[in-house]
Amino acid sequence: MDFIKKHIEWLPALAIVIILGGSLPFKFGGSAETAHIFDVVGQFLGLEFFRTTGGYIIGAAELVACILLLIPAMRALGALLTVGIMAGAITFHLFSPLGVTVQWMENGEMQEDGTLFYMAIIAFLCGVWLVLRKKDDLLQMIGKGSASE
Repeated sequence: MDFIKKHIEWLPALAIVIILGGSLPFKFGGSAETAHIFDVVGQFLGLEFFRTTGGYIIGAAELVACILLLIPAMRALGALLTVGIMAGAITFHLFSPLGVTVQWMENGEMQEDGTLFYMAIIAFLCGVWLVLRKKDDLLQMIGKGSASE
């Protein structure tokens, strides 16, 4: 039982790394779906630069989150970063023209996919669980907790 208690954090951390890491080739590779998503979000926000560079910006943040999640001493920061990124993703899926099911044109055909929204929810929930579990570590990092807690 001690082994499970000691290593249980790896499950949500690895789930997040698989979800976020799996999207990195699409964000950095300029896929049609990624281009459409950030075009819609950038247009919705009125941020022209985000339409073309948003995928790279968010991809870089997700890469940093993945790296932090794989370092046990930094896992709390990786989880917090994940929660922030995924809260943004969920918000834009729900409250922008993007929608839960993303629709885009690729090779002249209409494509449709809703899995990104649900993956964002899973990553968000895993991140929240880790943040709550590691809250003392986060407080200590900002100087609000004691080392003996």
